[in-house]
Amino acid sequence: MSTAVKLRDPKTFVSADVWEREVKLIMRDPETSRGKAERLFGQTIAYFVTAGENPDALMGPSKEVDKGVHSFMLDTIPFHQFTYGHFGRYIHHVPEIAPGDGQGGRPLVLEQTIKAIQSAGFSVDGELWDMKGDCNQCYAGCTDSPNSGKGKK
Repeated sequence: MSTAVKLRDPKTFVSADVWEREVKLIMRDPETSRGKAERLFGQTIAYFVTAGENPDALMGPSKEVDKGVHSFMLDTIPFHQFTYGHFGRYIHHVPEIAPGDGQGGRPLVLEQTIKAIQSAGFSVDGELWDMKGDCNQCYAGCTDSPNSGKGKK
C-alpha cells in the first residue's frame, strides 16, 4: 500500500496581502505576466522554506527563480517577518560570480536544490528551474551563516 505525499502550498507561508504585494512587485518587469509572477513567487517561497528548514544544505536558485528571490529580499519588512517568523533567523543569500568557464550544463548545486525542494514536499516548476548552464549560484546557498564558506570552489 502506497501513501500519497501531500504537496505543500507556498501560499500558506505568507499572508494573502504579502502574496499579492510580492506578485505585483515581480510584475514590475513588463515581460512578466501575472501567471508567471505567481509561479515565480511560489517557487521562491518553496526555495526559501526548504533552505530555512535545511540550513546546512548547499542550495542556489535558478536564474529565473533568482528574480523572485531578489524581489522578495529587497522588500525587507515582509522578508524579515517571513524568515524570523518561520525560522527564527535571517536567511542570507550570497551570490557567486560564475568563473565563466563556458562548460554549460546544469550545475550540481541546482540539481541538489531541485531534489531538496521536492523532498521538502513542494512541487517544482520545471520551466522555472530549467537551467542551460547560465546561473548565479550562491557559494554557500541560502543559509544562516554567510561566512561559513560551505560549498566554496
